[in-house]
Amino acid sequence: MPHDEVLLGLDVGTTKVCAVIGQYNEHNILEITGVGMYPSRGLRRGVIVNIEATVKSIVQAIDAAEMMAGREVETATVGIAGAHIEGINSRGVVAVTGKGREIIKEDIDRVIDAAKAIVVPMDRAILHVIPQEFIVDDQTGIKNPVGMMGVRLESEVHIITGSVSSAQNILKSVNRAGFRVNELILESLAASRAVLSQDEKDLGVLLIDLGGGTTNILTHIEGSPYHTSILSIGADQVTSDLSIMLKTPLESAEKIKREAGACHYECIEDDEAVFIPRVGGRPPDKISRRKIVDIIQPRMEEIFKLVRARVEEAGQLKRLGGGVVIVGGGSLLPGTLELATEIFELPARIGYPQGLGGLIEEYSSPVYATAVGL
Repeated sequence: MPHDEVLLGLDVGTTKVCAVIGQYNEHNILEITGVGMYPSRGLRRGVIVNIEATVKSIVQAIDAAEMMAGREVETATVGIAGAHIEGINSRGVVAVTGKGREIIKEDIDRVIDAAKAIVVPMDRAILHVIPQEFIVDDQTGIKNPVGMMGVRLESEVHIITGSVSSAQNILKSVNRAGFRVNELILESLAASRAVLSQDEKDLGVLLIDLGGGTTNILTHIEGSPYHTSILSIGADQVTSDLSIMLKTPLESAEKIKREAGACHYECIEDDEAVFIPRVGGRPPDKISRRKIVDIIQPRMEEIFKLVRARVEEAGQLKRLGGGVVIVGGGSLLPGTLELATEIFELPARIGYPQGLGGLIEEYSSPVYATAVGL
């Protein structure tokens, strides 16, 4: 890739828009040169509901990243998420027709085309076709069969589909903000590129992207994605619970969650106190931090149990030797790791973008995992 080409990753989320600008140096290492973040006003649960508000948020986030990088960008790689995303596994079979029955690149293209020849409704589009493994004459577990000899070639692929209208609304918003879209990529797939090691993918790993409006689920087994799922519930639900239970505005509830929130009792001192702002000029109340955990923990527990149920349904919980990796703004809540370890009964860690150069302090946060991956 040319060293002077400037790359932009754009994560348009329910609560925030993240823009990350990067460039390859002379050693072919991607260096992050600018990051920008702006509150997202036009999305609900990962889907655009107000194009004008979304355009404004995109412009502000990219402007901030451009200012930091000192470079202007024209094209973007954009993330897509939302409850409309579906992942399915499919299989294709072809006869090897090359000279001397040697498998060539054209055979691989044909077998992948055969695997993705599934019936897709008119209102849905295929976003990704990811090969999991190839099978040559009943020999399984082959990652690259080029050059092998065989009669019959099979492929197992993971196909990710999404709503056509949701994808078009994202494209329209980015275009109206003045940028061209290179590619739409599933957000959890992008985050996995930024935070997962190859060893984790080979052992089997569950990636949970805990966003504001949605929770994205992606499992890798034997190095390839095997299950994709999205829950229409996220960290915003925790804020809503705090607002209702503490009878305080949403802005105050969000501030309390960020500054005093936790979802496990191990993370708090018994005598810690929190002041709760009131509306209508009434004086603030003082409550113990333990009461905050009483409100947050059940909701976070519910989210993790829903994720566990989805992974169990796919029959993959016992194949996750690499444990659980959590990214997204919701992962910053103290106690998230302890709670995840208890519920999944697997080792867990927070996913930080890795293996890149540049402004490490600026982007080294699970919040930027998706944008960096893009």
